[in-house]
Amino acid sequence: MITNQILLLLMLSILWPSAAALPFTPGNIGNLFGMPESDGRILQRSKRGWMWNQFFLLEEYTGNDHQYVGKLHSNMDRGDGNVKYVLTGDGAGTLFLIDEKSGDIHATKRLDREEKAMYTLHAKVLDRNTNAELEPDTEFNIKIHDINDNAPKFAKDIYFASVPEMSEVGTSVVTVTATDADDQTYGNSAKLVYSILQGQPYFSVDSENGTIKTALSGMDREVKENYQVVIQAKDMAGQMGGLSGTTTVSITLSDVNDSPPRFANRKGPFSSAEIGGAIGRIKADDPDDGRNAEMEYSIVGGHDTFNIITDQMTQEGIIVIKKALDYESKRDYEFRVEVKNTYLDARFIHGLQFKDYATVKVTVEDVDESPVFTRNPYIIEVHEDTAAGSFVGVVSARDPDADNKLVKYSIDRHTDLERLFNIDSMNGTITTLKALDREMSKWHNISVVATEINNPRQTTRVPVFIKVLDVNDNAPEFAMSYDTFVCESIKAGEVLDSLLALNLGNHSLFLGFGGL
Repeated sequence: MITNQILLLLMLSILWPSAAALPFTPGNIGNLFGMPESDGRILQRSKRGWMWNQFFLLEEYTGNDHQYVGKLHSNMDRGDGNVKYVLTGDGAGTLFLIDEKSGDIHATKRLDREEKAMYTLHAKVLDRNTNAELEPDTEFNIKIHDINDNAPKFAKDIYFASVPEMSEVGTSVVTVTATDADDQTYGNSAKLVYSILQGQPYFSVDSENGTIKTALSGMDREVKENYQVVIQAKDMAGQMGGLSGTTTVSITLSDVNDSPPRFANRKGPFSSAEIGGAIGRIKADDPDDGRNAEMEYSIVGGHDTFNIITDQMTQEGIIVIKKALDYESKRDYEFRVEVKNTYLDARFIHGLQFKDYATVKVTVEDVDESPVFTRNPYIIEVHEDTAAGSFVGVVSARDPDADNKLVKYSIDRHTDLERLFNIDSMNGTITTLKALDREMSKWHNISVVATEINNPRQTTRVPVFIKVLDVNDNAPEFAMSYDTFVCESIKAGEVLDSLLALNLGNHSLFLGFGGL
């Protein structure tokens, strides 16, 4: 800034003699340089009065004396002291003072063009003795010439932008612009040039408009996602001595589908219980983001026992069982799983397979199952005259997990409150504890429990229906004693009386007469 001011002051000192050589005449107000701003011709007085002209004044004057603006002079002034110059208008008497004898104008304060760029004033020439106007007043301007006292400023301290990864060189990212409060119509104080201070070789900036572009091809989001770029705006057309301002641009590479999914572990195994349901999850890795990382799993060729579904939230493949498995029948399964991207980008599918494969091995785990009876239910017949301790029947159960596992038997006593039966705990033989009477109960329904010896929690019960068979162990009895009277005149074949006999065993009865 100091250099610029020295150059301007030097220019003023060179031009000053020409300014002093041109007097002010009616219709001609000379400026600081002694020349009008229009086309360089001296403006003559018109019949209607003075024509306006302009003075120029540098802003931010730092000298100790009042800053000289220019000189007003009328050809009515004969130099005898009878003429008085009067100044009115913007800042007259405060910012601007005029020597009423000589017409010299001075600025009393430092002026800032950014606060006010031009002042409009009126000049009068009066007779000092009578105050009569010797010339009609004329309007003129004092224009404040700019110096480079304002640095460029960006609208934001930090900008955020994004550009797709793998973009070609020269792809536009974002435009950042700065403003300069200095005069854009005068000199280079507000002429800005943009440059990049940080972010090379990945990005560049257009020096004229501040557009940031990619400068390196093949930038991969999976390698580096975020970049901090510092942009500088410098005035004075970027020349030495210009003022500058900076801003930071945070650039994020947005994702494109340039990476296929890959299985990290290409083989299981998984373990499964016999009962159906999900047995495990398998996951492929895709370094892409968002929808570009969405995957779909399937079993190659399908499978009659297993299926795989895609968890949309976690992008995992959930392996499920389509039908129950039997450890005793088949213990190992193997199949291939395919994973592929749901959405493909046509720019990157050439030469790349956006799918991958993994082999899944499933091992069926044994589940400790309860014993299984050979029949369900059991129906056993026994004669009622069977003595206590007699054989009734046999029940049998086995452990489906292993044929050699031992099972013990018991009777649920809640189903045999009279304790009529017993069972051998090792071989399942049922015997009677008491003699059975069919006339008291024709059926006995008991429950037999089979329990694994090594795991008492594994139990199974089976109903045993015992039918008591009748034996002829009850003599018939007459319901009552009979006294029958017969008339002497009775004829052969007539009914004398009806006799009723009872047989508790439901056997057939034959009646006969004993000796009279």
